[in-house]
Amino acid sequence: MIRHIVFFSARHKEDVGAVRTGLLALGNIPHSRHFEVTLNTKVDPLSDEIDVVVYAEFEDDAALAAYKAHPLYAETTSQVKPLRELRYSADVVAAT
Repeated sequence: MIRHIVFFSARHKEDVGAVRTGLLALGNIPHSRHFEVTLNTKVDPLSDEIDVVVYAEFEDDAALAAYKAHPLYAETTSQVKPLRELRYSADVVAAT
């Protein structure tokens, strides 16, 4: 299983909701086993620059590649990219 975790910060604080709403559309792509978009609670002062977190699980590399190749992924990226400042992504293989 692949765990796909992406951290975002909004360019402007008033855009945090729009970033989250835009990223929620990615949940309509059918290739993930689990998908969620959450706001960072910012209880850790060392990571308070992160506003929104995407967490998804994929069966394998092929499912993750199909997710990223879906037209909705490109559409969502083009909508969210102008609103974000930072984007950090990690894909990790996890034991099931």
